[in-house]
Amino acid sequence: MNWQTIPEMVLSSGDRFGDAEAVVDGDLRITFTDLTDRIRRAAGAFAGAGIRKGDRVAIWGPNSAEWAIAAFGLLTAGGVLVPINTRYRENEASDIIRRSGAKAVLVEKGFLGQDFTVTEPVPVFDLKSDFLSSGEPFEVSVLAEDIADIMYTSGTTGRPKGVMMNHKQTLRMFSEWCDLADLRQGDRYMIVNPFFHMFGYKAGLIASMIRGATILPIPVLDVDRVLELVEREKVTMLPGPPTLYQSLLTSPTTHDISSLRAAVTGSADIPVELIRRISKELPFETIMTGYGLSEGGTATASRRGDTFEQIATTVGKPCDGIEIRIADDSEVLIRGYNVMQGYLDDPHGTAEAIDDDGWLHTGDLGTLDDEGRLRIVGRKKDMFIVGGFNAYPAEIEGFLLEHPAVDQVAVIGVPDDRLGQVGKAFVVSGNPVPADDLIAWSRDRMAGFKAPRFVEYLDALPLGATGKVMKDQLR
Repeated sequence: MNWQTIPEMVLSSGDRFGDAEAVVDGDLRITFTDLTDRIRRAAGAFAGAGIRKGDRVAIWGPNSAEWAIAAFGLLTAGGVLVPINTRYRENEASDIIRRSGAKAVLVEKGFLGQDFTVTEPVPVFDLKSDFLSSGEPFEVSVLAEDIADIMYTSGTTGRPKGVMMNHKQTLRMFSEWCDLADLRQGDRYMIVNPFFHMFGYKAGLIASMIRGATILPIPVLDVDRVLELVEREKVTMLPGPPTLYQSLLTSPTTHDISSLRAAVTGSADIPVELIRRISKELPFETIMTGYGLSEGGTATASRRGDTFEQIATTVGKPCDGIEIRIADDSEVLIRGYNVMQGYLDDPHGTAEAIDDDGWLHTGDLGTLDDEGRLRIVGRKKDMFIVGGFNAYPAEIEGFLLEHPAVDQVAVIGVPDDRLGQVGKAFVVSGNPVPADDLIAWSRDRMAGFKAPRFVEYLDALPLGATGKVMKDQLR
């Protein structure tokens, strides 16, 4: 299909998939025909609330059928989607609402004990109210090059920036993603990745609408609930962070999870043994890893036939129409149709991120092997210098994960009077060994400057809503 816009693709799903289930959310079961009707009515509700073409609207709520209807209804009304992290507090969310110029906000009161109070003087609608069903069917003509969404970066490197992407690049990128991830018509796709993030919204909702897969939104990751739903709903597609699959492997279960077919994950530090265990001990037939970022979407992906080691230690090869280059300082550069349209109201930041030749500077450090597979070795900001030598946390974490006592690990640089900085490892372990033993083991397996000088055991690593370790909290 040669759709030009997300609403065009989404609204065609009623004709393409008819009475097949589009969304299953608790007791709510919606067919594709019904979903497109609800989306058109939501578009009318936005128009009735004064939202015009190009206006921005924020959604601040967990994964739900209403989130999907609101997002696609907004785009159908010609609006621009601004998703907000559900873990954000009032002042963080208000900062994004204000800087994005949002004309309205949709919230779900009470999620995770939050009121989702908005201090900005804009209309606020509850996702669970009758607002979305209150309009007459409506749609506005939009163009392929119109901005479809403004997704704010996670803010781990400072104040979040608003990344602008248009309709056409999103459709091209995630149509290819469907092929690479083996998403098929009729699949039952449990979406644990949050909708406010590219992985949940684009590789989740949009991909499902492209393919005709049933969406099962999960607002909070609870492994027992996941297992129960996999059995009851015969889930076939279950992407998520490596921690999701580790939890499935370690969770004692009597549930039938034999329906699971396709796994998708991504991280700089997946143990090869984890990929092997996912393949051998869980029913998945395909496992894809990839590399992406808000500013460039999904840029690389593994391919069917890749070995366990290739899937675990690299993030695959560039997707169609995308170039990858490694700069002299080892930074990963990306060029292609997928690169963002810029940061909202930030020409200086945009110019810093995208050079005159169109290369996006990712801030990630990497290498390319002889076959063009990308390996991520760390973040420029995470790198620390030990006595003049560059130390990359992701590489050190990969070594440490080979120790049987290390279930999860995060490494940071800490000040040292003699060497400037040295490594400190934060370890989660179900069977810990003395810190000195782990340090001695490390020194036998990696260069002295890489081996951590300190080890601290934690019950859990601080994780963001997308499963990423929040190293700023460790610091």
